Amino acid sequence: MIRVENLQFAYAGASKDTLKGLDFNIDKGEILGFLGPSGSGKSTTQKIMIGLLKNYRGSIKVMDKEVHDWDNTLYEHIGVSFELPNHYLKLTARENLEHFAGFYKHIKFDPDTVLNWVDLHNDADKLASDFSKGMKIRLNVARALMHNPKILFLDEPTSGLDPVNAKRIKDLVLSLREKGTTIFVTTHNMSLADELCDRVAFITNGKISTIDAPEKLKAKYGKRSVRVDYVDNDNLINKEFELDGLGHNQDFLKLIQSDRHIERIHTQETTLDNIFIEVTGKELVQ
Repeated sequence: MIRVENLQFAYAGASKDTLKGLDFNIDKGEILGFLGPSGSGKSTTQKIMIGLLKNYRGSIKVMDKEVHDWDNTLYEHIGVSFELPNHYLKLTARENLEHFAGFYKHIKFDPDTVLNWVDLHNDADKLASDFSKGMKIRLNVARALMHNPKILFLDEPTSGLDPVNAKRIKDLVLSLREKGTTIFVTTHNMSLADELCDRVAFITNGKISTIDAPEKLKAKYGKRSVRVDYVDNDNLINKEFELDGLGHNQDFLKLIQSDRHIERIHTQETTLDNIFIEVTGKELVQ
């Protein structure tokens, strides 16, 4: 659905490129997470992909057509939820959606349907000015879905949301993926990326360091060991064993077959945060 080759971009007056030759693709029905700190090039890449920034170098094709060759019909196929809410504050939630629906030739879902998806159905007639940041974020997402886009762009989709509503948005995104929607997520929230994304790309200073599935990255960079926490004479003790050959490790077998009270057994799995630091040499500061 999206193919990017040697993408380069410099803002007017800048002495150096913001994007320095990006290469990646996104398949139909895939969720790709673009992960990096502020200023890494995430938002710039998204703005080029949705046609807001021109004069890029290299190639970026959306549905097999170069972005600069698309006219406004591109927006019939894509939906965008920006990180910073942008609504008409003197209109209600429903009025905002009705207004934006007028920009499209075909609307598949009515305002009440998408408001229900993001748990704003009881606030449909409330002014947007009275919404919290989290409610405005959810209204952003609802607005991006009314025309049933083939490609959905989400910028920090759970920013400012409580755990319940963050889970609602994540479940909604996953359900859209199951229906064939292609989704591009920009975020510095590694937990979100781990839960949602089929693949993640690490970007710093306008360059991509690696692209792969979260599980493959954790398997590659994680420790292949098992830690056992157990109680011995009222003291909590932990021992670590190599995962390879674990079933024949006599010390491990003796420990778990003993009368000692075992608190927990878990693999020493690394996190995307740790992998990001190892791969890029940078911390992911929010």
